[in-house]
Amino acid sequence: MPRAVLAVAGRGALALGTVASTVLGVGAVAVLGEPSAAPQAPPLARQNVEPAPVEPGSSAPGRSATGSEPGAESGDDPVRDWANEVAAVVDVPARALVSYVNADLAMRSRAPSCGVDWATLAGIGRVESDHGRYSGRRLGADAVPSTPIIGVPLDGGEDVRAITDTDDGVLDGDTVHDRAVGPMQFIPSTWAKWSTDGSGDGVGDPHNLDDAAMAAARYLCAGGRDMRSGDGWWSGVMSYNNSVSYARKVFSLAERYAQAGSRDE
Repeated sequence: MPRAVLAVAGRGALALGTVASTVLGVGAVAVLGEPSAAPQAPPLARQNVEPAPVEPGSSAPGRSATGSEPGAESGDDPVRDWANEVAAVVDVPARALVSYVNADLAMRSRAPSCGVDWATLAGIGRVESDHGRYSGRRLGADAVPSTPIIGVPLDGGEDVRAITDTDDGVLDGDTVHDRAVGPMQFIPSTWAKWSTDGSGDGVGDPHNLDDAAMAAARYLCAGGRDMRSGDGWWSGVMSYNNSVSYARKVFSLAERYAQAGSRDE
């Protein structure tokens, strides 16, 4: 979970030349949002994902994936049309894919040397919250889960850091300790720094996957990181969660998603 923040990979799955102009209007300006206090949710369970048997730093996922890409010929909304096709063959909601792809496209314009991609973002989103569907929730058409996703209190207990409240409970409903929030599981103090309006409504909301995916992409690209390299990718994902097992799970998922998104027709 964003003990810091995120990453993902699916290189080559989207060239999107003709599509870029339709999505690069995504608001990528950091703005501090003030969503209403969220009720507490059950502790997040460890996701049942098989880690990839790869050595840290050896490579980035999705490097060999090439093939079909959304384009103008796909219809009035090529990204959504592509997302619908990919969602039919891989267990990711089409609405979540739209969030991840829009973040990918925006970063191609704003930080082209970073190379963070939608598949890595999707890998993180799957491990963190099952793309906003944790514990039976539904990801709405507005990219917001049906009820808020709030992690366990960061009280220094087993497997968690001790972080006292930094937001007066505004984002996580907890005025004693911070908790990771939203589909990408941002800690409130991290969100305060990386808050981003990815939906274009003028507010950065970690409970909105459009905003959270864009903020995660920015976080992963911090410091001039190259997410296309093995060192850069592992550094980025492990800055989000400093765990080799976590990064291997994200790697495995990113490979799978990239392959699904770049399959030949």
